[in-house]
Amino acid sequence: MRPSLGYPATMSTLLWFRQDLRVADNEALAAAIEIGAPIVPVYIFSPEEEGDWAPGAASRWWLHGSLSRLDADLRRLGSRLILRRGPDSCQELLQLARECNATRVLWNRRYEPSVVTRDRRVKAEVQLASLEAHSFNGALLREPWLVSTKAGAAFQVFTPFWRHCLSLPDPLPPLACPRQMPAPKAWPESLPLEGLDLLPRINWAGGIGAAWAPGSASAEASLERFMTQAFDEYADARDRPDTAGTSRLSPHLHFGEISPRQVWDAVRRFALARGQHSTWRESRFLTELGWREFAYHLLYHFPHLPNQPLNSRFADFPWNSDPKGLSAWQRGTTGYPIVDAGMRQLWQTGWMHNRVRMIAASFLVKDLLLPWTQGAKWFWDTLVDADLANNTLGWQWVAGCGADASPYFRIFNPVTQATRFDPNGTYVREWVPELGRLPREWIHRPWDAPAGVLSDSDVQLGITYPQRLIEHDRARLAALTALATLKKPKV
Repeated sequence: MRPSLGYPATMSTLLWFRQDLRVADNEALAAAIEIGAPIVPVYIFSPEEEGDWAPGAASRWWLHGSLSRLDADLRRLGSRLILRRGPDSCQELLQLARECNATRVLWNRRYEPSVVTRDRRVKAEVQLASLEAHSFNGALLREPWLVSTKAGAAFQVFTPFWRHCLSLPDPLPPLACPRQMPAPKAWPESLPLEGLDLLPRINWAGGIGAAWAPGSASAEASLERFMTQAFDEYADARDRPDTAGTSRLSPHLHFGEISPRQVWDAVRRFALARGQHSTWRESRFLTELGWREFAYHLLYHFPHLPNQPLNSRFADFPWNSDPKGLSAWQRGTTGYPIVDAGMRQLWQTGWMHNRVRMIAASFLVKDLLLPWTQGAKWFWDTLVDADLANNTLGWQWVAGCGADASPYFRIFNPVTQATRFDPNGTYVREWVPELGRLPREWIHRPWDAPAGVLSDSDVQLGITYPQRLIEHDRARLAALTALATLKKPKV
């Protein structure tokens, strides 16, 4: 039982939703209910306040569906979601507080640099207006400022970070979904959901809609499916894009439709029910949740990371400028089947398997020698799970310039990777159907296939499927030469 905040229940409470679009295990919502006053839930769409990282096109599509489902969930509790649109969230909150006779504003915290700055200003201005302002942890297992090295510094290597986290007591169990919410006698005006203009004017999102269903119910169903069907094989299957071996929870976690505490608790209960009392906390799946925690830890302590490398040596890396190469990578026409399959899956469904993300990212920064920031921006616009902390960590890891990074000289060979993780070519055949008739021996390297095999498979390189942009071995040598130009770190 959480302690009561002890506020008089004579005026209404504004409950400011952000990336916590759920009613179960929602600390701010639980605190608002405990106060006992009427609750006015509000979502304010204000992309202007998020700097260079306003929601991309795929994220906006997801947000539309998630807000619709949150409103439905709130209505089942006797409430509803008020929608507002404005360049200044603080002014919208203060205006809504006047309309609702509210005396307090509650929300769950976010950790992106521009949002942290905004939220500090909001808290100060709300309090200056004689309103109470309180924020809660609704997105992480541990707040970034509560985890530190023995010297009191931020962690920069994952293994000691996660080992330290696992040495701490388990997170609090998730809060149950409330049965009802106290509502005001009269509701303030709300924009219609369509008024936020989140959906594309031209419907390019059909493939995304076929692949995904936003909302908490879908998140919980995905978690249940994963725990019962894929958890046991996760350590081996997670790297196989040709199988359904991952949880696909990433967009649900980003938008807060499910909390990491709910995931942690589900793993704990699943393991204990099977008598696994001692090893479940070290499971590979929870380690992936740990990487998410680590990403937010880094973003909070090093707010420059979305635009600048953590390893300052890479600020002077001699990147190429190649608009045609970048466009071919974006469109999935590089001539490397595993890379093209991933980029087409991304474009059509708003998501890409994590192993293929690493392969495609390595090809961009190490074969084409294009800046990791260009890849990060493309992913930001096209991923339904675009998350600033995770996106930044992933790209800097591949580029060799971030925390716990893969060394730059570790250059993924797209053919070797594809042969290992898509051995039968199942994944490539799904997303690059023009190569579908190629035998397994040649599916990942069509340029080496005999002319007769290509002809029998209806493949014409340069016509039905593109020639390679670059030969990998030559690109690898160029990447290592570029690396050698960087100054060595001072000892």
